[in-house]
Amino acid sequence: MQVNINGIETRYVLSNEGGGPWLTFIHQLGGDLSVWDQLAGYFRDDYTVLRYDVRGHGNTAVSGQPFSVDDLSNDLAALLDALGAPTTHLVGMSMGGMIAQQFALNHPSRVDTLTIADSAARTLPEGRAVWDQRARTARSDGVAALVPTTLGRWLTPGFQAAHPEAVEQIREVLAHTLPEGYAMACEALRDFDVSSKLGSIRCPTLTVAGRHDSGTPPAATRAIADAIEGAQFELLDAAHLAPIEQSHRFAALLETFLERPV
Repeated sequence: MQVNINGIETRYVLSNEGGGPWLTFIHQLGGDLSVWDQLAGYFRDDYTVLRYDVRGHGNTAVSGQPFSVDDLSNDLAALLDALGAPTTHLVGMSMGGMIAQQFALNHPSRVDTLTIADSAARTLPEGRAVWDQRARTARSDGVAALVPTTLGRWLTPGFQAAHPEAVEQIREVLAHTLPEGYAMACEALRDFDVSSKLGSIRCPTLTVAGRHDSGTPPAATRAIADAIEGAQFELLDAAHLAPIEQSHRFAALLETFLERPV
């Protein structure tokens, strides 16, 4: 399905077989909504599951001008408005986790619960050059040039060897991400910093990290939990895409978390 959100044609998939509460998944940089296929299938009987392609990713159009994570948060708010969702449980991975944090700060009354995986509350000054370099590479050589090193960060060698079909799908989506969409997202993540504001988040929060994540060390995700009162932190035996690599364990954690009394 396509809908125009803030002037951008945006792809989304809505699975509401269960007709239950809204549950929204937000993908990583260089990903698209397909990364959530398995988890969406797990939850669709009990929730109204929404997945969408962030601007410049998948089948969502590239922005005509630079944008911030705050803008990406506003895209999500407009999408929920268009679909008639007053509130949602929110799950974000990596870049999606940054968007989820920003959304929870901007629209606290619309978040039932917040789940953040393999993400950070800010980019440290010494990390800004990494985002600039990735943006330059995407623009000059295409995102395909970043695939080998990115997959090495995203998934452990053991998972890559055991699940070649899943890895190939992730590889294809990454390699075909539009260079300008990827580059502008890199620049948005470079400038992201909500670390001083997280204490104002009051919704139930679960954070999940991969033990072998070299790109976003588990300590960065734990720091989010430490900043939000009552937040839960879990460590999985995975690299950066922990909810995908440990999908059964993540689904069990998320199911338990969503069902706890609020």
